[in-house]
Amino acid sequence: GQEPSQPEPKVKIDWKVGPTVGQLGDIAEINIPKGFEFSGKKGAQRVLQITHNLTSGNELGVVVPDKGNWYMIFEFDDTGYVKDDDGSKLDADAIMKSIRDNTEAANEERKKRGWRAFHVNGWEKPPYYDPQTHNLTWAILGRSDEAGDKGSVNHSIRILGRRGTMNVDLVVTPKEYEASQAQLAGLIGGFQYKEGSRYSDFMAGDKVAKYGLTALIVGGAGAVALKTGLLAKLWKFIVIAFVALVGFIKKIINAIRGKEERIEDPNQQAPVQGQ
Repeated sequence: GQEPSQPEPKVKIDWKVGPTVGQLGDIAEINIPKGFEFSGKKGAQRVLQITHNLTSGNELGVVVPDKGNWYMIFEFDDTGYVKDDDGSKLDADAIMKSIRDNTEAANEERKKRGWRAFHVNGWEKPPYYDPQTHNLTWAILGRSDEAGDKGSVNHSIRILGRRGTMNVDLVVTPKEYEASQAQLAGLIGGFQYKEGSRYSDFMAGDKVAKYGLTALIVGGAGAVALKTGLLAKLWKFIVIAFVALVGFIKKIINAIRGKEERIEDPNQQAPVQGQ
């Protein structure tokens, strides 16, 4: 059921200021250089709550820059070892059609929660797999139904590991997207799985995911939700929602940094508890 809407309390996120090392659970870590701040699992979940997203329990960390209006969430999906056989034959057009269809279906769930609908405009960066780093990267341009919304970019990276994928999602305005890319590349260059969790540590008998790279982009387990009736439970995972509305993102970032009491959104209803 729904709980009555409560005012957002003043945000209290435990930020570690760079230079430091951010621990992503017991599976990975990331170097946080000067100019950035890191918070672990609780901080990442708090950021998702501030941005009106349900938490999955898989969150491990969040990074924000001292300057710039974006944030990056880390979640680990323990679906098992994802084979990368289809890395050189990703069909961008077919994948985009699937993402659009799934996003519109997920909008039905968003409406039930009183959240704005989101629509996918197209690729900001088509999907690309790097067989050396085992990183799968793509970026989608989308917009909400809010009047005057110029859109936002969701830049996604899936870092393949032995037991699953580290899901890295950056939310940024189109205007700041290009400037954020050098920062993002530097941060991801400082990411590493711990000994025993790397892609190359795979051993016979390990759990293997039931899908490949294409399904990772269209949502992994969520990609089958439309056919199995699980949409109501998995809609959040079909496509990471374009949670930061232009004109709203700066306020979100300030709230994340603890500089604002709360975020006012008259269209927001209390999220449904549980999934």
